[in-house]
Amino acid sequence: MADPREGVTSDGLIRTGARRDRVPSAFEPVLAYVLGRVPPEVSVHVYGSVANGTATVPASDVDLLTIGLPAAAASGLGADASAAFAELCRGVEIAAVSSDDYLGEGDEAYGNRVFLRHYCAHLAGPDPGAGLPGFRADARAARGFNGDIDRSLRRWRAALGRDDAGDLSRRIARKSLLAVAGLVSVHDGTWTTDRSAAAARWSEIEPSLAPGLARLESLSETGGASEEETGTLLGAGGVIEHLTARFTTDIGLWDRKC
Repeated sequence: MADPREGVTSDGLIRTGARRDRVPSAFEPVLAYVLGRVPPEVSVHVYGSVANGTATVPASDVDLLTIGLPAAAASGLGADASAAFAELCRGVEIAAVSSDDYLGEGDEAYGNRVFLRHYCAHLAGPDPGAGLPGFRADARAARGFNGDIDRSLRRWRAALGRDDAGDLSRRIARKSLLAVAGLVSVHDGTWTTDRSAAAARWSEIEPSLAPGLARLESLSETGGASEEETGTLLGAGGVIEHLTARFTTDIGLWDRKC
């Protein structure tokens, strides 16, 4: 669900509703379950609809970010928590990253810091986001979030015929519409990660893409495209290639300067 508090402050900084005290009480047992199984030296944050207070039972996912937890442990714990709380949430997804992912001046690290500062609510362990300043709602932030869209397109094309097309189409749609949100943010001088609103707005800016954007919005929820349709989305001249080219021109790709 979209964050109603997301936007831009009067100083031009990103604003969101992610805060620890906005976590709905219904999801506290999930958080307690995970925190009770994570070493104290691991940093744990919640993000998404649970962090901004818009999550609903049982339709929402519980999205967690861990810094310092091995990927295999995060995957296993997420599966266990998903099974334990199947009646409460759609699933528990636990991302595992390293503290090194936040270091340096590269676009990817910058985007990671923006996400940690503005979209994550700290739960336990060290809090590397505590000293971070607010970040500007600008092309650099948009590039930090989705400047890998060209790499994603190459990965998706390589996965066609190998991965389940229905699931692949959902991943394609969700990532591509986040890139569209970046395009909208820069074009309109605003800030949003709302896929639905971004698709609607970019359909006004580029009406020829409206049918493709509407289809991506549908796929972002449930996936389910056939292999043939997924191939069309990824094909030369298709909507994903067009959006990638527009993102490259308007915002730039990782480690490229605008």
